[in-house]
Amino acid sequence: MKTKSGQKVCFADLKHPCYKMAYFHELSSRVSFQEARLACESEGGALLSLENEAEQKLIESMLQNLTKPGTGISDGDFWIGLWRNGEGQTSGACPDLYQWSDGSSSQYRNWYTDEPSCGSEKCVVMYHQPTANPGLGGPYLYQWNDDRCNMKHNYICKYEPEIIPTSPVEKTYFTNQPGDTHQNVVVTEAGIIPNLIYVVIPTIPLLLLILVAFGTCCFQMLHKSKGRTKTSPNQSTLWISKSTRKESGMEV
Repeated sequence: MKTKSGQKVCFADLKHPCYKMAYFHELSSRVSFQEARLACESEGGALLSLENEAEQKLIESMLQNLTKPGTGISDGDFWIGLWRNGEGQTSGACPDLYQWSDGSSSQYRNWYTDEPSCGSEKCVVMYHQPTANPGLGGPYLYQWNDDRCNMKHNYICKYEPEIIPTSPVEKTYFTNQPGDTHQNVVVTEAGIIPNLIYVVIPTIPLLLLILVAFGTCCFQMLHKSKGRTKTSPNQSTLWISKSTRKESGMEV
């Protein structure tokens, strides 16, 4: 699987969401929660919501590929679409106040140990700190943490499945389903009209050949029909001629 920063990745079956990992190597280019939210929405998507563990694992595999050794990509958490609206609270009910910015009702959570801490931290990131020493909950990788919404981070967008375009467009798709070993292929898809053109054009010589054969057949049938019309009067004349000769003999 070849995941690139800022590249939208979609599934070939067009039934699963598309995703985009927005990673910024320069800290100054990273954005706040609201900025990340607006960036996703401006492209017709939303900050990532996670429906279940399978989708969480899928995102983890994409991040692992994006940040594999040798790519030069360093630590940097990713905003997801979970946040808490309202004043800071420290009661035990605080985790229940978090909601998805895209309106999802998913109750799936993947908090790091002792998170969320609540208080003034209302927006949620997915940890991505591979060089940090592990804490009580293990490495700071892919689990969730609430943070101040004005902090600067990378982000992950989620989109509805792509609709097949009406003109040739090159897109990157997974060839397999979530949970399998993923591979990317570049697929160029065309609309209905171009496909019809590709089918009709090669058949033109065959259609012309059929028309020529049909015309030749009709010409031969017409020629034979005229031949029969000319033969009938000759046969009638010959019969009358024989009768005349017999009458001549009787007179003699």
